[in-house]
Amino acid sequence: MADPAKDQQYEILTPPSNLRSKVRELTPREAKKFDPVKAAEAALSRLSHHFGGWMDNETKALMSAWEKVESDGINEETIATLFQAAHNIKGQALTLGFPLVGDVAANMCHLIEAAPSPEAIPAKLTGQYVDAIRAMVIEGAKDDGNETGVELLKTLQTVTDELVATFPPKPEDA
Repeated sequence: MADPAKDQQYEILTPPSNLRSKVRELTPREAKKFDPVKAAEAALSRLSHHFGGWMDNETKALMSAWEKVESDGINEETIATLFQAAHNIKGQALTLGFPLVGDVAANMCHLIEAAPSPEAIPAKLTGQYVDAIRAMVIEGAKDDGNETGVELLKTLQTVTDELVATFPPKPEDA
């Protein structure tokens, strides 16, 4: 059988990169003094006063997605939106200074991913995750120093693990 790809010619286009024109090269003397980690930490420090607001915005997006679940029920569309909001929090929480909230969001994502169908995801448990994230952000439960937040995470994690253990394995897991 003939391979149609062999009969076609391809041209690989490489877009021009003008990144070099956007940055100034350091002199050898400057390069010896430059510490990229220190520069990144300084940049994060300058931005850190925005972190609480950014986390508030991510939490509002999660709450909005949850309101849609409450009004329309759990289905493919609403759970996908809710998952995306939780996944965004999971990915950004550590950078924004809320690692404990990130762990709660990660467990919520695990619950959604492990479920064999949207209908198998208990709305009550999902709502508890949303409430926990919202409360932890409001209360500033950022890390393991917040005992209430840690206990809340452990409880949600235990309930989720027990539930997930009852789900049939997904075909890709088998």
